[in-house]
Amino acid sequence: MYCPKCGHKDTKVLDTRIGKSKLSIRRRRECLGCGYRFTTVEEILREGLIVIKRDGRREDFDRMKILDGLRKATEKRPIQAEQIEMMVAEVMEALDSEFDTEIPTKAIGEQIMNRLKAIDSIAYVRYASVYKDFRDINEFAREISSLKRTTR
Repeated sequence: MYCPKCGHKDTKVLDTRIGKSKLSIRRRRECLGCGYRFTTVEEILREGLIVIKRDGRREDFDRMKILDGLRKATEKRPIQAEQIEMMVAEVMEALDSEFDTEIPTKAIGEQIMNRLKAIDSIAYVRYASVYKDFRDINEFAREISSLKRTTR
């Protein structure tokens, strides 16, 4: 495992913990070059997953699309990269328990939005604006109003 800070190729594992649903492993690591500490998440990769798009098209599941969408939504927000990785692992575990080989994009989006809403309302609204494909400012305002009602 390469260090994300200095690129050194050797790290040691300081701590290993099993995820909540026992389908992922979280490891705390330390770079042997610079001493930087970071966390990695190990999870089971499922091959052959298909995503059913809104228009009915099917395409291969790509975990990186979830990660990229979350990174964009949480950009410049007080959310650590580790939290995002754990959120992706939780979403994958939830989808894995609910679906077999075909997953509707709606289920993916709902899982992500539910978690974002609990963590950061700004990141939630950013993600929801893309996921729900807001067409005008009124739709955006309605979503914010509903968020205000649920967080009181």
